[in-house]
Amino acid sequence: MSDSPLEELEHHEHAEHAEHAAHANDPLISQVTFTIAVLAVVAAVAASLETTESDAAIVAKNDAVLVQNQASDTWSQYQAESVKKNLYQIAADENGPKAADYARKAADEAAKGGPLKAKADGFEKKRDEFLEAAERHEQRHGRLTIASTLLHMAIAIATLAIILHKRWPWWTALALSAAGAGLAVWAYL
Repeated sequence: MSDSPLEELEHHEHAEHAEHAAHANDPLISQVTFTIAVLAVVAAVAASLETTESDAAIVAKNDAVLVQNQASDTWSQYQAESVKKNLYQIAADENGPKAADYARKAADEAAKGGPLKAKADGFEKKRDEFLEAAERHEQRHGRLTIASTLLHMAIAIATLAIILHKRWPWWTALALSAAGAGLAVWAYL
């Protein structure tokens, strides 16, 4: 299924060319129409993968933002606990009637800091992992965009071989399709 009605129309037009060529009994036309049919399938797969990678990049970046928010919230909680610990420590250092109670509360607040720091660091590590995944998906998307473009160009140029009854457009289309397919494979290596 295509994302664009124009692309659907283009594929329908290529199918009509192939049907017309099948009645001509010309070996070049048969070879080219078969090539166009295969290229249309490969181009559709590349375009689908391109869309999937784009979506995955967006999702990974959204996840990174959400995890960064969790990290920020945890760091805020860590800082609040640190301020409370320091206030209790100052009050305990005054040696007032509640100094022992304040010292105990300062120790309690200090004990909360370690786990909060570890939790915030964990969120930041997850954020970095999501950002790395988003970068990978964006890189694949870029390569698949070029691959899909080359494959669509190959389809159009292969059609010229039918119209002109010449082999050079077909060979050009084969070269472009090889480059496009190679780039699509490279996106995942």
